[in-house]
Amino acid sequence: MAVTATDTAVLEGVPAPAAPTSRARFRFLRGGKARTGLLILAVFVILAVAGPWLAPYDPDLMSEDLLQAPSAAHWFGTTQTGQDVLSQILVGTRGVLVVGFIAGILATALSVLIGVSAGFIGGAADEILSMLSNIFLVIPGLPLIIIIASFVPDTGDLLIASVIALTSWAWGSRILRAQTLSLRRRDYVEAARATGESTWRIILFEIMPNLTAVIASGFVGTVIFAILSEITLAFIGVADISHWNWGTVLFWAQSNQALAQGAWWWFVPAGLCIALLGTALALINFGIDEFVNPRLRTATGASRKVRMRVGFTPVARTDRTGTPAARTGTRTKEQSE
Repeated sequence: MAVTATDTAVLEGVPAPAAPTSRARFRFLRGGKARTGLLILAVFVILAVAGPWLAPYDPDLMSEDLLQAPSAAHWFGTTQTGQDVLSQILVGTRGVLVVGFIAGILATALSVLIGVSAGFIGGAADEILSMLSNIFLVIPGLPLIIIIASFVPDTGDLLIASVIALTSWAWGSRILRAQTLSLRRRDYVEAARATGESTWRIILFEIMPNLTAVIASGFVGTVIFAILSEITLAFIGVADISHWNWGTVLFWAQSNQALAQGAWWWFVPAGLCIALLGTALALINFGIDEFVNPRLRTATGASRKVRMRVGFTPVARTDRTGTPAARTGTRTKEQSE
């Protein structure tokens, strides 16, 4: 086995170097997938915040440039009524991200509250909360939104995000309940109970830190589902088509037969934005999986391969001056003589 720096330091009487604990905190960011996903997501967040100011034209403004291909004046071309496609994409980015993140936050909060409480408390509370999760688990989200939209005159982003959150928290709740059931009898939890810690303090400081990665992965998955649901609702015309988002762009392109007219620039940019945003969130989710699963941590640089040499063992020897030195199984000149 090769002699490491720590073994040499021990043999020579030098204190071993401290472990790089500070780097372990940023292990998640050391993965290429996570960094790439966060970078792409940051670009879309900037566009969502500054999109209305970066848009070169009013997305509702009609002009005489009807169905023009991409040019210097209109980078993404124009629609059948002369509206600038780039402006519609930039303005519509905010609505997509707002719905996705609001639905993700609400659904994650409900899943944590109900799932962790059911798994830790147990008893009748567990039965009631589990039954509630099972009920919401079978409620279809898309038909429910369509029914609500038929009765509500203004189906804004907040209403759609709330309905998506109410119909998508049950899966995360079941997963968190199962994880909490496996954690509540651990030794450190029993030690906290023995010292007189309250139930909610044990949940917050003993259970929740061990569920952080599962919660983060569930949040990212819910955001992806909410974004795709919002775009689908806008594409089929259920959502308010007066509010711009990428689904609204695709709705008008499909309604005016952009594909039949050869106006690929009308729907391709919106489709690429959907694909890029979905890829970014998927990469972040993969990075979380690599951070949690020890078998996948080689991609993030968390685990390193140890090179073994069979038949070579470190031996402490002294030189002529009496100073200890690390030697391997190789023969020295004096030993040969």
